[in-house]
Amino acid sequence: MIEKLSPTTRWIIFVAVLFAFITLYQRYFVEPQAAARQEANKIAQRQNASAPIEANAAPSVASNNAAPNAAGIVLSGKEAIFTVKTAISELTIDNLGRISQATLTGVVFKGEEGKSTPLLDPKNPRPLEIRFSDRAIHAEAFKTAYESDYKGDLIDASESPAELILTQTLSDITIVKTLTFYPDGHYDLKVKTSRQTDFFITTGFRPVAASDPMTVQGALVHTQNGTIETIEDGEAIDKIFSQAKMVSAFDRYYASLFFNYESPLNVVISKENGDDPLAFARSNGNLALSGYIGPKYVERLRAINPELTNAVEYGFFTFLSKPLFVVLEWIYSFIPNWGWAIVLFTILVKIVLFPLSHKGMVSMAKLKELAPKMKELQARYKDDKAKLQTHMMELYKKHGANPLGGCLPLLLQIPIFFAIYRILLNAIELKGANWFYIGDLSLKDPFFILPILMGAAMWFQQKITPSNFTDPIQEKLFKWLPVVFTVFFLFFPAGLVLYWLVNNIISIGQQWFVNKSIKLAKERKVEGNEKN
Repeated sequence: MIEKLSPTTRWIIFVAVLFAFITLYQRYFVEPQAAARQEANKIAQRQNASAPIEANAAPSVASNNAAPNAAGIVLSGKEAIFTVKTAISELTIDNLGRISQATLTGVVFKGEEGKSTPLLDPKNPRPLEIRFSDRAIHAEAFKTAYESDYKGDLIDASESPAELILTQTLSDITIVKTLTFYPDGHYDLKVKTSRQTDFFITTGFRPVAASDPMTVQGALVHTQNGTIETIEDGEAIDKIFSQAKMVSAFDRYYASLFFNYESPLNVVISKENGDDPLAFARSNGNLALSGYIGPKYVERLRAINPELTNAVEYGFFTFLSKPLFVVLEWIYSFIPNWGWAIVLFTILVKIVLFPLSHKGMVSMAKLKELAPKMKELQARYKDDKAKLQTHMMELYKKHGANPLGGCLPLLLQIPIFFAIYRILLNAIELKGANWFYIGDLSLKDPFFILPILMGAAMWFQQKITPSNFTDPIQEKLFKWLPVVFTVFFLFFPAGLVLYWLVNNIISIGQQWFVNKSIKLAKERKVEGNEKN
Protein backbone atom coordinates (compact mmCIF):
# COMPACT_ATOMS: atom_id res chain seq x y z
CA MET A 1 0.00 0.00 0.00
CA ILE A 2 2.84 2.40 0.88
CA GLU A 3 4.37 1.91 -2.55
CA LYS A 4 1.16 3.26 -4.10
CA LEU A 5 1.29 6.50 -2.13
CA SER A 6 2.23 9.62 -4.05
CA PRO A 7 5.49 11.31 -2.93
CA THR A 8 3.57 14.31 -1.56
CA THR A 9 1.25 12.10 0.45
CA ARG A 10 4.21 10.20 1.87
CA TRP A 11 5.76 13.40 3.15
CA ILE A 12 2.52 14.67 4.67
CA ILE A 13 2.04 11.39 6.49
CA PHE A 14 5.72 11.45 7.49
CA VAL A 15 5.30 14.88 9.12
CA ALA A 16 2.14 13.75 10.92
CA VAL A 17 3.82 10.59 12.19
CA LEU A 18 6.85 12.60 13.26
CA PHE A 19 4.69 14.95 15.34
CA ALA A 20 2.87 11.96 16.79
CA PHE A 21 6.17 10.32 17.68
CA ILE A 22 7.48 13.46 19.37
CA THR A 23 4.32 13.85 21.43
CA LEU A 24 4.11 10.19 22.46
CA TYR A 25 7.85 10.01 23.12
CA GLN A 26 7.67 12.99 25.45
CA ARG A 27 4.54 11.76 27.22
CA TYR A 28 5.42 8.10 27.70
CA PHE A 29 9.22 8.07 27.77
CA VAL A 30 10.83 11.40 28.58
CA GLU A 31 8.41 12.46 31.32
CA PRO A 32 8.53 9.08 33.16
CA GLN A 33 12.33 9.13 32.85
CA ALA A 34 12.40 12.64 34.32
CA ALA A 35 10.22 11.54 37.21
CA ALA A 36 12.49 8.55 37.81
CA ARG A 37 15.56 10.79 37.80
CA GLN A 38 13.96 13.12 40.33
CA GLU A 39 13.29 10.19 42.64
CA ALA A 40 16.88 8.98 42.11
CA ASN A 41 18.10 12.50 42.92
CA LYS A 42 16.28 12.47 46.26
CA ILE A 43 17.84 9.11 47.16
CA ALA A 44 21.28 10.32 46.04
CA GLN A 45 20.94 13.49 48.11
CA ARG A 46 20.08 11.49 51.22
CA GLN A 47 23.07 9.22 50.61
CA ASN A 48 25.43 12.13 49.93
CA ALA A 49 24.33 13.84 53.11
CA SER A 50 25.95 11.07 55.16
CA ALA A 51 28.77 10.14 52.77
CA PRO A 52 32.40 10.84 53.79
CA ILE A 53 34.49 13.34 51.83
CA GLU A 54 37.42 11.83 49.97
CA ALA A 55 40.71 13.65 49.72
CA ASN A 56 41.74 15.09 46.33
CA ALA A 57 38.50 13.90 44.76
CA ALA A 58 36.63 15.44 41.84
CA PRO A 59 34.07 18.09 42.79
CA SER A 60 31.19 15.65 42.39
CA VAL A 61 32.68 13.49 45.16
CA ALA A 62 34.41 16.07 47.30
CA SER A 63 31.16 17.84 47.94
CA ASN A 64 28.06 18.10 49.94
CA ASN A 65 25.05 18.21 47.64
CA ALA A 66 22.45 18.64 50.35
CA ALA A 67 21.83 21.73 52.44
CA PRO A 68 24.71 22.25 54.92
CA ASN A 69 22.73 21.46 58.02
CA ALA A 70 21.72 18.11 56.53
CA ALA A 71 25.32 16.99 56.90
CA GLY A 72 25.54 17.94 60.54
CA ILE A 73 27.14 21.32 59.84
CA VAL A 74 26.13 23.84 62.45
CA LEU A 75 26.16 27.51 61.53
CA SER A 76 25.27 30.38 63.77
CA GLY A 77 22.54 32.85 62.83
CA LYS A 78 20.04 32.59 59.97
CA GLU A 79 20.94 30.95 56.67
CA ALA A 80 20.07 33.95 54.44
CA ILE A 81 22.29 36.79 55.59
CA PHE A 82 21.83 39.26 52.70
CA THR A 83 19.15 40.09 50.17
CA VAL A 84 20.34 41.68 46.94
CA LYS A 85 17.71 43.64 45.06
CA THR A 86 18.22 44.22 41.31
CA ALA A 87 15.84 45.66 38.75
CA ILE A 88 14.65 42.16 37.79
CA SER A 89 15.13 39.95 40.84
CA GLU A 90 15.91 39.44 44.49
CA LEU A 91 18.89 37.26 45.36
CA THR A 92 19.43 35.82 48.81
CA ILE A 93 22.99 35.19 49.94
CA ASP A 94 23.44 32.52 52.59
CA ASN A 95 26.13 32.20 55.25
CA LEU A 96 28.26 29.99 53.00
CA GLY A 97 28.54 32.80 50.45
CA ARG A 98 26.16 31.17 47.98
CA ILE A 99 23.10 32.42 46.10
CA SER A 100 20.55 30.37 47.99
CA GLN A 101 17.60 31.66 45.98
CA ALA A 102 16.87 33.92 43.01
CA THR A 103 13.33 35.26 42.79
CA LEU A 104 12.09 37.15 39.74
CA THR A 105 10.02 40.16 40.71
CA GLY A 106 8.46 41.38 37.46
CA VAL A 107 4.71 41.20 36.97
CA VAL A 108 5.12 38.74 34.11
CA PHE A 109 6.79 36.26 36.48
CA LYS A 110 4.07 36.20 39.09
CA GLY A 111 2.09 32.99 39.28
CA GLU A 112 -1.66 32.48 39.55
CA GLU A 113 -1.58 33.33 43.27
CA GLY A 114 0.40 36.51 42.65
CA LYS A 115 3.64 35.07 44.02
CA SER A 116 6.98 35.76 42.39
CA THR A 117 8.87 33.02 40.59
CA PRO A 118 11.74 31.31 42.49
CA LEU A 119 14.33 29.85 40.11
CA LEU A 120 16.26 27.46 42.33
CA ASP A 121 15.44 24.22 44.10
CA PRO A 122 16.96 24.60 47.60
CA LYS A 123 17.79 20.87 47.63
CA ASN A 124 20.17 21.27 44.70
CA PRO A 125 23.73 22.70 44.67
CA ARG A 126 23.59 26.49 44.76
CA PRO A 127 25.36 29.12 42.64
CA LEU A 128 28.72 30.37 43.99
CA GLU A 129 29.22 27.29 46.17
CA ILE A 130 32.95 26.55 46.46
CA ARG A 131 34.31 23.02 46.74
CA PHE A 132 37.93 22.22 47.58
CA SER A 133 40.05 19.29 46.48
CA ASP A 134 41.80 19.31 49.85
CA ARG A 135 39.69 17.22 52.21
CA ALA A 136 40.49 19.17 55.36
CA ILE A 137 39.83 22.58 53.79
CA HIS A 138 36.60 21.35 52.23
CA ALA A 139 35.25 19.92 55.47
CA GLU A 140 36.08 23.08 57.43
CA ALA A 141 34.74 25.38 54.69
CA PHE A 142 31.29 23.80 54.94
CA LYS A 143 31.27 24.40 58.71
CA THR A 144 32.46 28.01 58.71
CA ALA A 145 30.25 30.95 57.91
CA TYR A 146 31.31 33.88 55.76
CA GLU A 147 31.48 37.31 57.37
CA SER A 148 31.09 40.81 55.98
CA ASP A 149 31.55 44.40 57.13
CA TYR A 150 28.42 45.40 55.19
CA LYS A 151 25.90 47.12 57.46
CA GLY A 152 22.33 45.86 57.18
CA ASP A 153 20.94 42.94 55.30
CA LEU A 154 19.55 44.62 52.13
CA ILE A 155 21.82 45.45 49.21
CA ASP A 156 20.11 47.72 46.69
CA ALA A 157 21.46 47.28 43.16
CA SER A 158 18.19 48.14 41.43
CA GLU A 159 19.43 51.43 39.99
CA SER A 160 23.22 51.35 40.31
CA PRO A 161 25.92 48.74 40.99
CA ALA A 162 26.43 47.60 44.58
CA GLU A 163 29.41 45.76 46.07
CA LEU A 164 29.50 43.04 48.71
CA ILE A 165 32.68 41.56 50.20
CA LEU A 166 32.44 38.19 51.95
CA THR A 167 35.31 36.68 53.93
CA GLN A 168 35.70 33.12 55.19
CA THR A 169 38.54 32.58 57.65
CA LEU A 170 39.69 28.97 58.02
CA SER A 171 42.53 27.46 60.04
CA ASP A 172 45.30 28.06 57.53
CA ILE A 173 43.61 29.81 54.59
CA THR A 174 41.32 32.79 54.01
CA ILE A 175 38.84 33.05 51.14
CA VAL A 176 37.53 36.43 50.00
CA LYS A 177 34.62 36.79 47.59
CA THR A 178 34.07 40.24 46.11
CA LEU A 179 30.71 40.54 44.39
CA THR A 180 29.50 43.52 42.36
CA PHE A 181 25.81 43.33 41.47
CA TYR A 182 24.25 45.25 38.57
CA PRO A 183 20.62 46.31 37.92
CA ASP A 184 20.26 44.02 34.88
CA GLY A 185 20.82 40.91 37.01
CA HIS A 186 24.44 40.14 36.16
CA TYR A 187 27.34 40.35 38.59
CA ASP A 188 31.13 40.38 38.73
CA LEU A 189 32.91 37.94 41.02
CA LYS A 190 36.48 37.88 42.29
CA VAL A 191 37.70 35.05 44.48
CA LYS A 192 41.01 35.44 46.32
CA THR A 193 42.68 32.89 48.55
CA SER A 194 45.50 33.64 50.98
CA ARG A 195 47.48 30.78 49.49
CA GLN A 196 47.20 28.58 46.44
CA THR A 197 44.79 25.69 46.66
CA ASP A 198 42.70 23.85 44.11
CA PHE A 199 39.02 24.81 44.23
CA PHE A 200 35.85 24.67 42.12
CA ILE A 201 33.03 27.21 42.10
CA THR A 202 29.70 26.23 40.58
CA THR A 203 26.94 27.93 38.63
CA GLY A 204 24.63 25.76 40.70
CA PHE A 205 22.23 23.20 39.35
CA ARG A 206 20.04 24.54 36.53
CA PRO A 207 16.94 26.64 37.33
CA VAL A 208 13.76 24.63 37.81
CA ALA A 209 11.12 27.31 37.19
CA ALA A 210 10.42 26.21 33.60
CA SER A 211 11.34 22.54 33.38
CA ASP A 212 9.81 21.11 30.24
CA PRO A 213 10.52 17.66 28.74
CA MET A 214 9.79 19.03 25.25
CA THR A 215 12.76 21.41 25.43
CA VAL A 216 16.48 21.00 25.99
CA GLN A 217 17.72 21.59 29.55
CA GLY A 218 21.00 20.93 31.31
CA ALA A 219 24.37 22.64 30.81
CA LEU A 220 25.93 24.48 27.90
CA VAL A 221 29.57 25.39 27.27
CA HIS A 222 30.74 28.03 24.77
CA THR A 223 34.37 27.20 24.04
CA GLN A 224 37.25 29.43 23.01
CA ASN A 225 37.14 28.18 19.41
CA GLY A 226 33.49 29.19 19.11
CA THR A 227 31.84 25.79 19.34
CA ILE A 228 28.88 25.25 21.65
CA GLU A 229 28.45 21.96 23.45
CA THR A 230 25.24 21.04 25.22
CA ILE A 231 25.08 18.43 27.96
CA GLU A 232 21.47 17.44 28.56
CA ASP A 233 20.00 16.23 31.83
CA GLY A 234 20.46 12.50 32.25
CA GLU A 235 23.35 12.38 29.76
CA ALA A 236 26.18 14.00 31.70
CA ILE A 237 29.71 12.63 31.85
CA ASP A 238 32.65 14.09 33.74
CA LYS A 239 34.39 16.39 31.28
CA ILE A 240 36.90 19.25 31.28
CA PHE A 241 36.92 22.30 29.00
CA SER A 242 40.27 24.04 29.34
CA GLN A 243 39.25 27.26 27.57
CA ALA A 244 35.59 28.24 27.88
CA LYS A 245 34.11 31.67 27.26
CA MET A 246 30.84 30.85 28.97
CA VAL A 247 29.17 28.02 30.85
CA SER A 248 25.44 27.94 31.55
CA ALA A 249 23.08 25.80 33.60
CA PHE A 250 19.68 26.28 31.99
CA ASP A 251 16.09 25.18 31.66
CA ARG A 252 13.53 26.24 29.07
CA TYR A 253 13.47 29.95 29.95
CA TYR A 254 16.11 30.65 32.64
CA ALA A 255 19.84 30.28 33.18
CA SER A 256 22.56 30.57 35.80
CA LEU A 257 25.82 31.19 34.02
CA PHE A 258 29.47 32.24 34.30
CA PHE A 259 31.39 34.03 31.56
CA ASN A 260 34.74 35.64 30.91
CA TYR A 261 35.51 36.65 27.33
CA GLU A 262 38.92 38.15 28.08
CA SER A 263 40.39 35.33 30.15
CA PRO A 264 38.55 32.09 29.33
CA LEU A 265 37.64 29.77 32.19
CA ASN A 266 38.70 26.25 33.02
CA VAL A 267 35.33 24.52 33.20
CA VAL A 268 34.54 21.14 34.68
CA ILE A 269 31.27 19.34 34.05
CA SER A 270 30.49 16.91 36.84
CA LYS A 271 27.92 14.14 36.73
CA GLU A 272 25.55 14.46 39.67
CA ASN A 273 21.93 13.92 40.67
CA GLY A 274 21.22 10.98 38.43
CA ASP A 275 23.57 11.81 35.54
CA ASP A 276 22.55 15.48 35.37
CA PRO A 277 25.33 18.00 34.65
CA LEU A 278 26.71 20.36 37.27
CA ALA A 279 29.12 23.02 35.97
CA PHE A 280 32.18 24.41 37.79
CA ALA A 281 34.85 27.00 37.09
CA ARG A 282 38.18 25.69 38.38
CA SER A 283 41.12 27.63 39.82
CA ASN A 284 44.11 27.08 42.08
CA GLY A 285 44.23 30.54 43.57
CA ASN A 286 42.60 33.76 42.38
CA LEU A 287 39.64 33.77 40.01
CA ALA A 288 37.73 36.50 38.19
CA LEU A 289 34.56 36.02 36.21
CA SER A 290 31.12 37.48 35.58
CA GLY A 291 27.82 35.75 36.14
CA TYR A 292 24.12 36.06 35.49
CA ILE A 293 21.06 34.37 36.86
CA GLY A 294 17.67 35.11 35.38
CA PRO A 295 15.51 34.89 32.25
CA LYS A 296 17.09 34.29 28.85
CA TYR A 297 15.79 37.41 27.13
CA VAL A 298 17.93 37.77 24.02
CA GLU A 299 17.89 41.57 24.16
CA ARG A 300 19.00 41.59 27.82
CA LEU A 301 21.80 39.08 27.26
CA ARG A 302 22.96 41.03 24.22
CA ALA A 303 23.10 44.24 26.29
CA ILE A 304 25.36 42.56 28.86
CA ASN A 305 27.59 41.06 26.17
CA PRO A 306 26.63 40.23 22.56
CA GLU A 307 28.20 36.78 22.84
CA LEU A 308 25.91 35.90 25.74
CA THR A 309 23.09 35.32 23.25
CA ASN A 310 24.75 31.92 22.71
CA ALA A 311 23.17 30.94 26.02
CA VAL A 312 19.82 30.73 24.21
CA GLU A 313 19.67 27.19 22.89
CA TYR A 314 17.17 25.84 20.35
CA GLY A 315 18.41 22.26 19.97
CA PHE A 316 19.47 20.76 16.64
CA PHE A 317 18.11 23.71 14.60
CA THR A 318 19.90 26.42 16.61
CA PHE A 319 21.97 27.39 13.56
CA LEU A 320 18.76 28.22 11.70
CA SER A 321 16.60 29.34 14.63
CA LYS A 322 18.97 32.10 15.79
CA PRO A 323 18.90 34.16 12.56
CA LEU A 324 15.14 33.59 12.22
CA PHE A 325 14.63 34.92 15.75
CA VAL A 326 16.63 38.02 14.81
CA VAL A 327 14.11 38.62 12.03
CA LEU A 328 11.18 38.09 14.42
CA GLU A 329 12.80 40.43 16.93
CA TRP A 330 13.32 43.04 14.20
CA ILE A 331 9.62 42.92 13.29
CA TYR A 332 8.72 43.26 16.97
CA SER A 333 10.82 46.45 17.16
CA PHE A 334 8.35 48.08 14.74
CA ILE A 335 5.18 46.48 16.09
CA PRO A 336 5.65 45.90 19.83
CA ASN A 337 3.20 43.05 20.15
CA TRP A 338 4.52 39.51 19.89
CA GLY A 339 1.23 38.16 18.52
CA TRP A 340 1.21 40.56 15.59
CA ALA A 341 4.96 40.13 15.18
CA ILE A 342 4.39 36.37 14.73
CA VAL A 343 1.65 37.06 12.17
CA LEU A 344 3.88 39.38 10.10
CA PHE A 345 6.86 37.06 10.54
CA THR A 346 4.80 34.17 9.15
CA ILE A 347 3.76 36.27 6.17
CA LEU A 348 7.40 37.19 5.51
CA VAL A 349 8.50 33.55 5.71
CA LYS A 350 5.74 32.53 3.29
CA ILE A 351 6.83 35.25 0.86
CA VAL A 352 10.43 34.02 0.97
CA LEU A 353 9.33 30.41 0.50
CA PHE A 354 6.77 31.30 -2.17
CA PRO A 355 8.83 30.04 -5.15
CA LEU A 356 9.31 26.65 -3.48
CA SER A 357 5.75 26.21 -2.28
CA HIS A 358 4.33 27.51 -5.57
CA LYS A 359 6.39 25.02 -7.53
CA GLY A 360 5.17 22.22 -5.28
CA MET A 361 1.53 23.21 -5.67
CA VAL A 362 1.82 23.42 -9.47
CA SER A 363 3.47 19.99 -9.56
CA MET A 364 0.69 18.52 -7.46
CA ALA A 365 -1.89 20.03 -9.84
CA LYS A 366 -0.16 18.45 -12.84
CA LEU A 367 -0.04 15.08 -11.11
CA LYS A 368 -3.75 15.43 -10.37
CA GLU A 369 -4.44 15.83 -14.09
CA LEU A 370 -2.40 12.71 -14.80
CA ALA A 371 -4.08 10.65 -12.08
CA PRO A 372 -6.53 8.86 -14.43
CA LYS A 373 -3.75 7.93 -16.86
CA MET A 374 -1.54 6.80 -13.97
CA LYS A 375 -4.37 4.61 -12.71
CA GLU A 376 -4.74 3.04 -16.15
CA LEU A 377 -1.02 2.26 -16.28
CA GLN A 378 -1.11 0.75 -12.80
CA ALA A 379 -3.98 -1.52 -13.80
CA ARG A 380 -2.35 -2.50 -17.10
CA TYR A 381 1.10 -3.27 -15.69
CA LYS A 382 0.18 -4.35 -12.18
CA ASP A 383 2.22 -7.54 -12.60
CA ASP A 384 5.25 -5.91 -14.20
CA LYS A 385 6.74 -3.18 -12.03
CA ALA A 386 9.64 -2.54 -14.40
CA LYS A 387 7.35 -1.70 -17.32
CA LEU A 388 5.06 0.29 -15.06
CA GLN A 389 7.98 2.40 -13.93
CA THR A 390 9.17 2.94 -17.50
CA HIS A 391 5.75 4.03 -18.79
CA MET A 392 5.20 6.25 -15.74
CA MET A 393 8.44 8.07 -16.40
CA GLU A 394 7.48 8.52 -20.05
CA LEU A 395 4.14 9.94 -18.94
CA TYR A 396 5.82 12.41 -16.58
CA LYS A 397 8.29 13.48 -19.28
CA LYS A 398 5.60 13.94 -21.93
CA HIS A 399 3.45 16.20 -19.75
CA GLY A 400 6.29 18.02 -17.97
CA ALA A 401 5.36 16.61 -14.56
CA ASN A 402 7.85 15.87 -11.79
CA PRO A 403 6.89 13.19 -9.24
CA LEU A 404 9.23 14.83 -6.76
CA GLY A 405 7.98 18.32 -7.55
CA GLY A 406 5.43 18.21 -4.74
CA CYS A 407 7.51 16.66 -1.97
CA LEU A 408 10.91 18.28 -2.65
CA PRO A 409 9.71 21.84 -1.86
CA LEU A 410 8.06 20.45 1.29
CA LEU A 411 11.30 18.69 2.22
CA LEU A 412 13.26 21.94 1.90
CA GLN A 413 10.73 23.78 4.05
CA ILE A 414 10.66 21.25 6.90
CA PRO A 415 13.92 22.51 8.55
CA ILE A 416 12.51 26.05 8.55
CA PHE A 417 9.23 24.88 10.07
CA PHE A 418 11.05 23.01 12.83
CA ALA A 419 13.43 25.92 13.44
CA ILE A 420 10.45 28.23 13.98
CA TYR A 421 8.84 25.55 16.15
CA ARG A 422 11.92 25.60 18.42
CA ILE A 423 11.93 29.42 18.53
CA LEU A 424 8.33 29.72 19.62
CA LEU A 425 8.70 26.87 22.10
CA ASN A 426 11.81 28.35 23.78
CA ALA A 427 11.32 32.12 23.48
CA ILE A 428 10.71 33.59 26.94
CA GLU A 429 9.77 36.79 25.13
CA LEU A 430 6.34 35.20 24.62
CA LYS A 431 5.83 34.77 28.37
CA GLY A 432 3.14 37.19 29.46
CA ALA A 433 2.73 38.49 25.90
CA ASN A 434 -0.92 39.03 25.09
CA TRP A 435 -2.82 38.95 21.81
CA PHE A 436 -6.56 39.58 21.72
CA TYR A 437 -8.15 37.22 24.27
CA ILE A 438 -4.90 35.32 24.90
CA GLY A 439 -3.10 36.61 27.97
CA ASP A 440 0.10 34.57 27.58
CA LEU A 441 1.36 33.33 24.22
CA SER A 442 3.79 30.95 25.93
CA LEU A 443 0.86 28.93 27.31
CA LYS A 444 -1.86 26.94 25.58
CA ASP A 445 -4.90 28.74 24.21
CA PRO A 446 -7.27 28.74 27.22
CA PHE A 447 -10.32 28.23 24.99
CA PHE A 448 -8.61 26.09 22.29
CA ILE A 449 -9.86 28.49 19.62
CA LEU A 450 -6.56 28.75 17.74
CA PRO A 451 -5.92 24.99 17.42
CA ILE A 452 -9.51 24.39 16.30
CA LEU A 453 -9.24 27.16 13.71
CA MET A 454 -5.90 25.73 12.61
CA GLY A 455 -7.48 22.31 12.12
CA ALA A 456 -10.39 23.85 10.21
CA ALA A 457 -7.99 25.79 7.98
CA MET A 458 -6.02 22.63 7.31
CA TRP A 459 -9.22 20.77 6.39
CA PHE A 460 -10.29 23.55 4.01
CA GLN A 461 -6.85 23.61 2.44
CA GLN A 462 -7.22 19.88 1.77
CA LYS A 463 -10.56 20.50 0.08
CA ILE A 464 -9.10 22.92 -2.46
CA THR A 465 -5.76 21.15 -2.94
CA PRO A 466 -5.59 18.83 -5.96
CA SER A 467 -4.91 15.25 -4.92
CA ASN A 468 -3.95 12.22 -6.94
CA PHE A 469 -5.12 9.41 -4.72
CA THR A 470 -5.63 6.06 -6.42
CA ASP A 471 -6.58 4.26 -3.22
CA PRO A 472 -9.70 5.22 -1.21
CA ILE A 473 -8.02 4.08 2.03
CA GLN A 474 -5.20 6.54 1.46
CA GLU A 475 -7.71 9.31 0.87
CA LYS A 476 -9.53 8.51 4.14
CA LEU A 477 -6.26 8.53 6.09
CA PHE A 478 -5.35 11.86 4.52
CA LYS A 479 -8.66 13.39 5.57
CA TRP A 480 -7.94 12.54 9.22
CA LEU A 481 -4.73 14.59 9.30
CA PRO A 482 -6.46 17.86 10.34
CA VAL A 483 -7.94 16.06 13.33
CA VAL A 484 -4.56 14.56 14.24
CA PHE A 485 -2.80 17.92 14.02
CA THR A 486 -5.55 19.66 15.99
CA VAL A 487 -5.11 17.18 18.85
CA PHE A 488 -1.34 17.67 18.78
CA PHE A 489 -1.64 21.44 18.99
CA LEU A 490 -4.29 21.68 21.70
CA PHE A 491 -1.68 22.06 24.44
CA PHE A 492 1.11 23.70 22.45
CA PRO A 493 2.04 27.35 23.22
CA ALA A 494 -0.53 29.68 21.69
CA GLY A 495 2.21 31.61 19.89
CA LEU A 496 3.26 28.45 18.06
CA VAL A 497 -0.32 27.57 17.13
CA LEU A 498 -0.85 31.14 15.89
CA TYR A 499 2.09 30.69 13.52
CA TRP A 500 0.66 27.46 12.09
CA LEU A 501 -2.82 28.97 11.75
CA VAL A 502 -1.55 31.99 9.80
CA ASN A 503 0.68 29.69 7.76
CA ASN A 504 -2.33 27.56 6.80
CA ILE A 505 -4.49 30.58 5.94
CA ILE A 506 -1.81 31.96 3.62
CA SER A 507 -1.39 28.52 2.06
CA ILE A 508 -5.12 28.49 1.33
CA GLY A 509 -4.81 31.80 -0.50
CA GLN A 510 -1.78 30.55 -2.37
CA GLN A 511 -3.53 27.32 -3.37
CA TRP A 512 -6.56 29.28 -4.57
CA PHE A 513 -4.24 31.43 -6.71
CA VAL A 514 -2.59 28.33 -8.22
CA ASN A 515 -5.95 26.69 -8.90
CA LYS A 516 -7.26 29.87 -10.54
CA SER A 517 -4.11 30.23 -12.67
CA ILE A 518 -4.32 26.63 -13.91
CA LYS A 519 -8.02 27.01 -14.68
CA LEU A 520 -7.39 30.19 -16.69
CA ALA A 521 -4.52 28.50 -18.53
CA LYS A 522 -6.82 25.62 -19.50
CA GLU A 523 -9.52 27.99 -20.70
CA ARG A 524 -7.03 29.91 -22.83
CA LYS A 525 -5.74 26.64 -24.28
CA VAL A 526 -9.28 25.52 -25.17
CA GLU A 527 -10.04 28.89 -26.77
CA GLY A 528 -6.83 28.66 -28.77
CA ASN A 529 -7.68 25.19 -30.01
CA GLU A 530 -11.18 26.30 -30.99
CA LYS A 531 -9.80 29.22 -32.99
CA ASN A 532 -7.40 26.92 -34.79
